[in-house]
Amino acid sequence: MTGSAYKRADWLATTNIYEVNTRQYTAAGTFNAFSAELPRLKDMGVEVLWFMPIHPIGEKNRKGAMGSYYCIKDFKAVNPEFGTAEDFKTLIKKAHELGMKVILDWVANHAAWDNVWTADHPDYFERDAEGNFRAPYDWTDVIQIDHSSEAEQEAMIDAMKCWVTDFNIDGFRADLAHLTPLAFWKKARTAIEPLKENLFWLAETEEINYHEVFDASFTWEWMHKTEDYCKGNTDMNGLKEVLHRYYGAFSASAYRMYFTSNHDENSWNGTEYEKYGEMAKAFAVFSLTWNGIPLIYSGQELPNLKKLEFFDKDVIAWTGNNELHSFYKILLKLRKRNPALRACDPSVNSFLVTPSIDHCVFAYLRKNGDNEVLVFLNLSSDAISFTVKDNIVDGSFEDIFTGTMHNLNADSVIEMPPGGFRVFERNDK
Repeated sequence: MTGSAYKRADWLATTNIYEVNTRQYTAAGTFNAFSAELPRLKDMGVEVLWFMPIHPIGEKNRKGAMGSYYCIKDFKAVNPEFGTAEDFKTLIKKAHELGMKVILDWVANHAAWDNVWTADHPDYFERDAEGNFRAPYDWTDVIQIDHSSEAEQEAMIDAMKCWVTDFNIDGFRADLAHLTPLAFWKKARTAIEPLKENLFWLAETEEINYHEVFDASFTWEWMHKTEDYCKGNTDMNGLKEVLHRYYGAFSASAYRMYFTSNHDENSWNGTEYEKYGEMAKAFAVFSLTWNGIPLIYSGQELPNLKKLEFFDKDVIAWTGNNELHSFYKILLKLRKRNPALRACDPSVNSFLVTPSIDHCVFAYLRKNGDNEVLVFLNLSSDAISFTVKDNIVDGSFEDIFTGTMHNLNADSVIEMPPGGFRVFERNDK
């Protein structure tokens, strides 16, 4: 188990993340257009805005009409498709005024074929046997950065510093962090940390040792296992095995980020409803109440029911009625106010609860002193009725979605619809 040697932001234990797909968020696809959505997101309870890369996109060998966000032409510039540098600064300032944080997606492993460095510093990139720039894997629209180049490392860190000092961002989400050596990230965080207090470092990886630098990491294995469950390729034990492995392998201080969708999942594998069907909301409840940091992707509050094109314009089909706004708002408020849902807090204990129907009910109790949150998820297509076998469940609880009070103990009967969920907050008043 590995923990970070760096000081972690004190607000991480109760926070949440909302991923912003600027291009597809509005018809205009600009910072200014998205800025109008900030009050709504603030009301929903969103705290951290993760912006997919906002840099100019390479034109050489680009895919689709507009190219990939992750095909970066200039690490220090703003994509004119989204607006100006001043527009982005204004957006960040408005977010900060609303008490929200902004983190920027950072791509340290590769760049566009026509990245500005290819002309000024071609030695920053790897070459093939013929001496040409080399694409990593089958990602033909980008070229591999040479991580052994000290000059490249310094240039990359210098670019990262600019976004902290000039734009006042609050941290970074490192794209495919494990493809870039850990030594680079140590050097980067050490150099950038003094520029601003409480920066947030999020890594797209499940490599445990990257927590030596990063505060939080992705739970890809869990996300894929839940999809396997819904497709009948694993069972309840398979789900619990992943969580048990996480518990044993990762440091108790390592934040994990849970999600049912993000830009990759939506565009390449389908929406959460295509993956999970009627259990999509139940797994969202898990993401927002388990020991970790929850992620909500652009449009999930709608809910968005379509795969969004990755290389072309494909606007989220907003209707003016975000049906899940209240669903997320209730859960995010619970997470914020109840100390039992604090992540990576040694005073919080998480217990798996044993229901009388254990093959399809996932149940757990999170406890911090007298504060308790009890969650039941019906991960089946059947309406069910069950009791709880554990004496650990004993007290007066309020259903956070209905406001009704229940005295719950080992004899209590819980009824749930297909794919249903029940979230109870202890209330002895």
